[in-house]
Amino acid sequence: MKLRRKILFAIILLVFIPVIVMGIVTYVNFSNAMEKKSSNFYWISLLETDRKLKFALSEISSITNSAITQPAIQQSLKQQNFVLTYDRKQEINNLLINHPMVTSFSLYGKDRLLYQYNAPMSFADMHKQVWFGAMESAEGRPVWSGPGENGSASAGKPVLVQARVIKDYYSLEDIGYLVVYVKPDLLDQIFWEAATLKKGDILLVNKQGNIVFNKSGEYIGQRTDFPFLQENYTQEQDYYIDNYQGERSLITFLPSHNTDWYLAAITPMNLISSESVSIRNIAIILGMVSLLSAFLFDHYFIRRLVRSINSAVNGMKRVKQGIFTPITVPLRANDESDSLIDGFNRMSSQINELIEQVQTEQGRKKEAEMQALMAQINPHFIYNSLESINSMAVLAGNRDISKMVISLGRLLRISISQNQELIPLQMEFEHVRHYLDIQKFRFEEKFSYELDLPDSLKMVMTQKLIVQPIVENALYHAIEQMEEHGTITVKAQENGKDIIIIVKDNGPGFDLAVLMSQWNKERANLRKYSDSGVGLKNVHERLNIRFGNPYGILVCSSPGFGSAVCIRIPKIQPS
Repeated sequence: MKLRRKILFAIILLVFIPVIVMGIVTYVNFSNAMEKKSSNFYWISLLETDRKLKFALSEISSITNSAITQPAIQQSLKQQNFVLTYDRKQEINNLLINHPMVTSFSLYGKDRLLYQYNAPMSFADMHKQVWFGAMESAEGRPVWSGPGENGSASAGKPVLVQARVIKDYYSLEDIGYLVVYVKPDLLDQIFWEAATLKKGDILLVNKQGNIVFNKSGEYIGQRTDFPFLQENYTQEQDYYIDNYQGERSLITFLPSHNTDWYLAAITPMNLISSESVSIRNIAIILGMVSLLSAFLFDHYFIRRLVRSINSAVNGMKRVKQGIFTPITVPLRANDESDSLIDGFNRMSSQINELIEQVQTEQGRKKEAEMQALMAQINPHFIYNSLESINSMAVLAGNRDISKMVISLGRLLRISISQNQELIPLQMEFEHVRHYLDIQKFRFEEKFSYELDLPDSLKMVMTQKLIVQPIVENALYHAIEQMEEHGTITVKAQENGKDIIIIVKDNGPGFDLAVLMSQWNKERANLRKYSDSGVGLKNVHERLNIRFGNPYGILVCSSPGFGSAVCIRIPKIQPS
């Protein structure tokens, strides 16, 4: 099928499928946005409600906190069989009945009711209350029980209960109990001020699923089955959609500051969906407009675009045949189709230039290979000259000169004569040994060295000239500066699939600032020995380029404790 026919077929599909899909997606997205918006609104309202609830309950708690530490209560509870006088009762009343929301209270000893104000609950009845176990487990902290969980709402006399254990002020032993009854108006005022949508409601529920209180005043004390109350519930978001009281609703929840309570906001879904009707109608209108736009787009744009693409395809066929003629455009529109033609023309011209450059480079490469072949004469001349010097030194009886010339010759053979980049680790260590033997003639007995290469690693392949620069760095920057005897140790060891080569010295060491200075300005730091080879950074970059990011060098040093350079390379067996 030709491109134009494919595009026309796509436009026909745009008449039906995208219009329907766009309307559905728009309607669904807007409905989801309304759900999210309603959830955010309620989440903020729940957060503010919980803040007010915490403030109101803390106000009552501060009263009881102060009261239970006063001598009037402490002394009355600590004295067995103590009978309260009228003045002592008035003193206790003044401590607790000084808040408009506190209606009554009961003060218990360890085994009896000591005093009550409008709350005739016996000591035995207190032990039967649902909040008694939580009160004893709280170790003196206040425990709250709402109208929907303490049974007062079902009895027709809703009340908010705070219960707490009273401890001795000095020994912290349990000496009694205090139960304070608070008007439900405290909760009613907080929930009445909470912001809700039309027909919305805010609930206060405990972990057992009982409705402790709600704004509408209905269903207090009833049991619910919210998923977020389950122990294994994993919270992905703070709202979900479920049935509540037989109506599909958006439920937003928030853990309260009281760990036993949750705040939940209920919004009927039909209230949220009613706001999406206008969006649905707008989506239908937009779908019809898009249908008309599709036909106009085909007439004014697609036809010209296909013509430009056909021109580019014909140009590519000519390039395939080696003809690099540019494409001409009879009428320019200054849009992407013209950019396509212009880009093809530039590409065609660049390809033609690159072909000419490759041909030129091939000629230069052959010339360079010839020059490299001729350059082989220089190393052989050096080797032959060193052999002559060695023979003369042996005839003269100077074995030190002979030994030094032999080491220098082998050093040059490894560093210059080897054409391959990868050499056996044994050869690399041999290169280091010859280098150190030559330096021994210069430094005499100023330093000693030790090379440790296990037999199992001698034939492992590595990039050449990676250890000698590190040894050279240790020699010039550590051993040369020392007055006492210096030591250099080079050791190779296996580390899984890698090889670690450690170069250690007992020099003065250096801090991080010196290392970074040497790393960033290596040529300046090594200008004294500009002909001594490559440095730390060069070795690291060569290893990193050849073997990848995990491989390179690691420098460890501290002033006064010497230096250690670890070279990490992969374990490559000879092929």
